Amino acid sequence: MVLLVLSAMTTTSSLLYPPISNSFGDEAFTRYGEIAKYILLNTGKPVDWGKNSQTVPEDFGLADADAADPYTLDVDKVSRLSGENLHVLSYAQIYTSLKIPDVSLRIEIKPLFETFVNLTATYEGEGETTYEFEVETMRSGVSVPAELRLYVVAENWLQNLGVHSSDGKICLNVTISKDVGGPALLVVLAKSRCNAKIVSFVAYAFAHNSQNPEAKGSFLKLSPLNHTLTVVPKNVDTTLTDVYALTFNYASTLEQTTSQNQSIAFAIPRLLDSSPTVLVATGWNSTRFFIEWTVYPQIPVAVGISPSESVSLADVYAYTFTVAINSAFYRCTVWIGGPKQ
Repeated sequence: MVLLVLSAMTTTSSLLYPPISNSFGDEAFTRYGEIAKYILLNTGKPVDWGKNSQTVPEDFGLADADAADPYTLDVDKVSRLSGENLHVLSYAQIYTSLKIPDVSLRIEIKPLFETFVNLTATYEGEGETTYEFEVETMRSGVSVPAELRLYVVAENWLQNLGVHSSDGKICLNVTISKDVGGPALLVVLAKSRCNAKIVSFVAYAFAHNSQNPEAKGSFLKLSPLNHTLTVVPKNVDTTLTDVYALTFNYASTLEQTTSQNQSIAFAIPRLLDSSPTVLVATGWNSTRFFIEWTVYPQIPVAVGISPSESVSLADVYAYTFTVAINSAFYRCTVWIGGPKQ
């Protein structure tokens, strides 16, 4: 983790496939690296294309137009790379707006370390149930000391479990009254102890009162953009009850702003917090209670050529950067490949 801090806002490059042993390999490595930097250092055109849901950029770039520091990405441009977003850019649109026809690319953005949750035991009481969880924070199999903020969401119920300090693994108990309907969702937001801007998160759905959670996305499509959450129910019998915004330091209930064309909009607060915002929506599908969630920015995200598609390319290079989104640090890897020579 010390290395993470030292490398913040800098770039490193790694080779995916061996280069051709001539000058072309060196030229490709340098050229593709400049393309990767261009994508992250330029805003694209128009500069606010991320915020406008119907806008397809003329020129592709992910930089935040209002940021003073380099390698600061726009939260909405990043979210529009996600297939979960209603307003996602297709790879064809990205490829066309990049205007470099002889290269293919892939972009991945994810936290600098990972957070894992396991339900290890359940204890039934007379009027309540206690769940024992194990929470781990790791990078490449190595434990990451972190501060953890935990929330639990269930029917008409949001509980802030406070901050817990962890050296990489911690066990904790969550007690929920049997009067509270399930299923339930445990949200964990983690901050590295060595740098509070290095963050991670996880949302873990679990059964409560014998109500098992459905797969994520079964009931709603959640699309955050321009500090507005658009909720599109997948069934006419769906009714929303509560929508929450959860960050490391803040929790709030979102207010509905509009409702039209079978979609409902909620305002996402602009919080000064170096943290992703986990957005949680609860409701009913006929007689079944459900919980859905997403995160703003919508990461982890991956768009572009897959590893299996890259085999037709002679040179594929990966350029890894530490980037900032809403004052928090993430890992961004850009793969660039060219045709066989």
